[in-house]
Amino acid sequence: MSKTNYAPTRKSKVKKVLAAAKGFWGERSRRYRRAKEALKRAMAYSYRDRKKRKGNFRRLWILRINAAARARGLTYRRFINGLKKARIGLSRNILAELAATEAQAFDKLVEVAKDEVK
Repeated sequence: MSKTNYAPTRKSKVKKVLAAAKGFWGERSRRYRRAKEALKRAMAYSYRDRKKRKGNFRRLWILRINAAARARGLTYRRFINGLKKARIGLSRNILAELAATEAQAFDKLVEVAKDEVK
């Protein structure tokens, strides 16, 4: 019966976890058990927050569109409704970008939306 040596595998596993936990505070970056726990939690948060980031950006875009539309005498809700009735299918990302950088183009969209809402 041959003896199995688990040391090399174990050492590489510990090194991998500690390398990933580099920069963590205190014991979490130096002790394997603490680092493993902290890393597990960090990975869970990063997975969750990658999903949340999409909603956060959408919220930001809506805020910017709303501010730009209100400055031109229209609410966000009426603006989006007018664009849908006019069959203009621009994403909120593009609308927010237009509101920030291309004022003239956004003004024309507001006019189209106003005509459709009336």
